[in-house]
Amino acid sequence: MKILDRLDALRITAPRHVRAAAEALRDMSNELFPCRVAACHNIAVKHSMCDGEGRVLATDVFGWTDNDQWWQTPQLALASPLPAACRFEAEPFWANADGIRTRRPNRWIEQIDLTDFETKACGRAAIVIPVHLPFGHIGAVSYNLLDRDKTDLSAEFDAYADILGLMSRAFITSYQRVMVTPMRLPECDGSILSKREVECLKWVAIGKTDNEIATIISRSRATVRFHIHNASIKLDAVNRSQTVFKATQLGYISPRA
Repeated sequence: MKILDRLDALRITAPRHVRAAAEALRDMSNELFPCRVAACHNIAVKHSMCDGEGRVLATDVFGWTDNDQWWQTPQLALASPLPAACRFEAEPFWANADGIRTRRPNRWIEQIDLTDFETKACGRAAIVIPVHLPFGHIGAVSYNLLDRDKTDLSAEFDAYADILGLMSRAFITSYQRVMVTPMRLPECDGSILSKREVECLKWVAIGKTDNEIATIISRSRATVRFHIHNASIKLDAVNRSQTVFKATQLGYISPRA
């Protein structure tokens, strides 16, 4: 059976299905080329991906040992070039000590420090699939080459990157949905921001005061405060900063405003 016909095996619908889905991801990727899977549902948190009984997938399923406990080393998310690249790239890429290769030029990727690559990346070469999720979360799956004498993954990348992308997203997005408590938002249609609320938050995001916003949009200061307050209620935010943060995560305003 073709791998694309088996994607449902990677989609988790209940905690009891996590382990089987992880085993399917491991087995299907190794049908493509010999690799060790490193999966992370959110590169910003230190919580390991676990099955429904709390067993760490990295060791119990994917074969990482006590000598390679990358999932228990939070600083790797800051020091490793692989999660760093996932912050600036949404498409698959492959990497080794000589560089990070993306399908299209990415000037942010070119600035990433590759010093001591093997230690920080837990391998000499890997194909990496960034998985950008709702609320601004970033997951990632890397497929680390088992053959330590080989560092060129260009052929594997050209042949399998798209398939690995589909596999990784099916696994990570369904894990996040089932195993992670979602950000709290009011469960009603009233959580949708109005055009004026979004406009005010855009100006707040770039540092404008209420008086300045009132002048810009030709409304009173009280009206500006009213719109910002309404937005904070809809987004269940406790202050202006969190209101802007949540509005950015939900795509109402750009990080650059």
